[in-house]
Amino acid sequence: MTTIDLGGTARSLVPDGKGILAADETVPTLTKRLAVLEIESTPDNRREYREMFFTTPGVAEFISGVIMQDETIHQRNPKGTLLADVLAQQGIIPDIKVDGGAKPLAGCPGENITEGLDGLRERLKEYREIGARFAKWRAVIHVGDALPSATCVHVNAHALARYAAICQEQGVVPIVEPEVLMNGSHTIERCEEVTDEVLHAVFNALLDQKVSLEGMLLKPNMVISGKECTKQASVGEVAFATLRCLSRHVPPAVPGVVFLSGGQDYVAATMHLNAINQLERPKPWQLSLSYGRALQDEALKAWGGKHENLKVGQRAFHHRAKCVGAATLGRYTPAMEGELAGA
Repeated sequence: MTTIDLGGTARSLVPDGKGILAADETVPTLTKRLAVLEIESTPDNRREYREMFFTTPGVAEFISGVIMQDETIHQRNPKGTLLADVLAQQGIIPDIKVDGGAKPLAGCPGENITEGLDGLRERLKEYREIGARFAKWRAVIHVGDALPSATCVHVNAHALARYAAICQEQGVVPIVEPEVLMNGSHTIERCEEVTDEVLHAVFNALLDQKVSLEGMLLKPNMVISGKECTKQASVGEVAFATLRCLSRHVPPAVPGVVFLSGGQDYVAATMHLNAINQLERPKPWQLSLSYGRALQDEALKAWGGKHENLKVGQRAFHHRAKCVGAATLGRYTPAMEGELAGA
């Protein structure tokens, strides 16, 4: 696949008014979330949960793609149709998570390295045959007084770049996700300092590995206060610091930036994205989203593991997708939150 082809594919995931649903939790992670609502984590229950999102009427107006994981992309609905094909039939692009998860980084206590490069080329060939056109790889960066170490930043940036290069070799657009975690008591200033360091290292590595910037998407954290910080930054401060950080390090050649929610609740994640898009500063990239829990939580609670509640869950998902779709255009208003209650 040529660079032009990859670029066109990359742009197809970030059209105006649309974002990405990250439905790529591993089985253990999703099992924990279902357990909170006392929902048994069986393959059928996990499939029905995913399918609730994938078949929500009209949601393709706001959702451009869905990131799945290995179990989901191989599952079929009760009619025997692959869930990837269910998405494609609605005009939603199937994407796939390909990393092997964060593991302890030897020699660096409290830090992680994401594994999964071994066999990646072969896995990508299989996923592309199923229908995936994008792949995702997540690196996690912990923040503390002495963290992250230079070693942690370097090895994770290198792994992200190797993954991206292999993806492009196989005609798959890489979604590059370096996540500076919200966990901790750090200030927004410290988050920006670390995010600066991480993005600088990631783009140096991408260029070293000859990755086409036109044929990739960046999935970063927003610049935000740590969850335990005593002084939480305002919505405006988050927006300004986030855009300033991107402007320093993300080349204009990158077609789109799709923010992760990173543990923010759904209202905060929507408000922050909206504020970023409202800022009157240069934005050479499409600024969108790739949210997991911030898109799913309302629907999960409404569904509650009961088949008869599927439509209620779908209404909740459609509402949140509409809100974040508006936020990608800077048109979200708090009044939109009342629309679901009045539905």
